[in-house]
Amino acid sequence: MKNITSFIKTGVLAGCLLLTSSCELDLPNPNAASDLEVLSSREGIIALSVGVRQFYSTAGLEAAYLYPGVTGRELKGVATFTNVLELEAGGTALPSFNGNILSLWSRMQRTMSMSDQILTNAPNISGISDGTLSGILAHAHLFKGMALGTLALAFEQANTETSITENIMFRPRAEVLEAAISNFNQGIALLDATPVSAEFTTLVTGNAFDLKNSLYAMNARYNLFAGNYDAAITNADLVNLSATSEYVYSTQSVNPIFNTTNLEVGLGYFRPRDNFGLPQELFEEGDAREDFYLTGQTDIVNGDPVRTLQGFFDTQTTEIPVYLPDEMKLIKAEAILRSGGSLEEALNLINEVRTQTTGDPFGVHAALPPYSGPVTRDALLLEVYKQRAAELYLTGQKWEDSRRFGRPAPPENTAERNRNFYPYPDQERLNNPNTPTDPVI
Repeated sequence: MKNITSFIKTGVLAGCLLLTSSCELDLPNPNAASDLEVLSSREGIIALSVGVRQFYSTAGLEAAYLYPGVTGRELKGVATFTNVLELEAGGTALPSFNGNILSLWSRMQRTMSMSDQILTNAPNISGISDGTLSGILAHAHLFKGMALGTLALAFEQANTETSITENIMFRPRAEVLEAAISNFNQGIALLDATPVSAEFTTLVTGNAFDLKNSLYAMNARYNLFAGNYDAAITNADLVNLSATSEYVYSTQSVNPIFNTTNLEVGLGYFRPRDNFGLPQELFEEGDAREDFYLTGQTDIVNGDPVRTLQGFFDTQTTEIPVYLPDEMKLIKAEAILRSGGSLEEALNLINEVRTQTTGDPFGVHAALPPYSGPVTRDALLLEVYKQRAAELYLTGQKWEDSRRFGRPAPPENTAERNRNFYPYPDQERLNNPNTPTDPVI
């Protein structure tokens, strides 16, 4: 496949920001600035920097959170559209021409392409202060890294670079994770060398988005997934747990999860499963996070109990956290356990999450009693899995967690995931002879 997006024009960016998360096409705009103006001017590169975050926070998050959420059994597809029914069925019933799979692939490709354009062109533009330039570049590394990470969680192989002239090469997911981590590290190094300017914060991120803490958090997350346990712990320790970083929405650029799941105002394609999608034997009654994320009576849809979504997804303009502070504690607990570290230290971190009743900056509190099960490595790892399912509900991670923790797998068991990896989109295969063979499940 040659790069899935052409150069993004300022006028197109503005149009995307006014649309909901369905903005997919790079439509021509006769009144828009030229490619050269966008990629060679200070104003254009700033607009593109804003645009990549806006695109990812709407179209990107819709694909990164909702579709793996169905595959990882956090959500149930309840619409009668073929794409939704196929995603809900999973297994061999999920074909390579499914539109949701194409959306996830193409939206991550677009995020990478926009980020690459910034990384290539921003250093060559005059009139940008050092602190603004370091912020623009680190911001692009963050979003490229997150797009790479999302691809690595959904596909066995993916590209690590974009191109407008050549068919992209696929790399094993371990290399894709490595590339994501490299982007986070480069972003952190840029900010260590030159902290962001006030101008960058004003013009690009605003005060709600914390760039450096987001880089640390994503670095911790994807180092854990890659099995780099010391690096995961180091980066988790660097995250300021009292700070917040959020994607901000408006009535013109709406919360994409609300927009796709709300039954009254939105599209109502998906509904949350009971118990965070955990089997009944793993769900703990009295977990206050259930009332945070889920509301309303339990309905039965095609034999499955479903609820109504709330929490970070209850209005068009509700902010979505880039990461949750307690994720860092659970990352550290898992990394300690998997690297042969102290059971007591891991247990203390688990209990900090379990027993919390106040203090979380987003109000996500479990309010459970301390852990009382066996203090063995395997038992504590299972507890980490349970806590992640509740604490990090609908953050695009449960499908990966199900694989990493060796949970029951399809085709024999689809209770916690209905596929192991997605097939590659037909559009990619038709245009790129390098596309690998699809996984069976």
